[in-house]
Amino acid sequence: MRMLRFLGFIVAMGVAGATVGGSLIQRAPARAAEKRNPFDGDGKAKRAGAKLYARECASCHGMNRGGRRNTPPLNQPEVQKADSGTLFWVLRNGSLHRGMPSFAHLPEAQRWQIVTFLKAPTSE
Repeated sequence: MRMLRFLGFIVAMGVAGATVGGSLIQRAPARAAEKRNPFDGDGKAKRAGAKLYARECASCHGMNRGGRRNTPPLNQPEVQKADSGTLFWVLRNGSLHRGMPSFAHLPEAQRWQIVTFLKAPTSE
């Protein structure tokens, strides 16, 4: 129970801090945008990314990417317009101050698959 309260506090602090210093996408270094997604346009990678998203991300961001609790929606234009490399940087680094864990524990290919899923239109 103490851990759940602590995690709730971390998430709340992250949301409060998001309005002060900009989103994690805005805070990513410019060089992150230069990285290219090796799975761009790959339907198989998108499907794999959807499964990974369901396992790793949906508990906070919702199955439909609409956000939950105090987490931002991932179906918003900022995410869709972001460079794939920037989204990859966010997954790699996260921000504990904002309640976003790092997903560096996932192999690089799996992080790219999640990015592929996130960049795909939600109506597909």
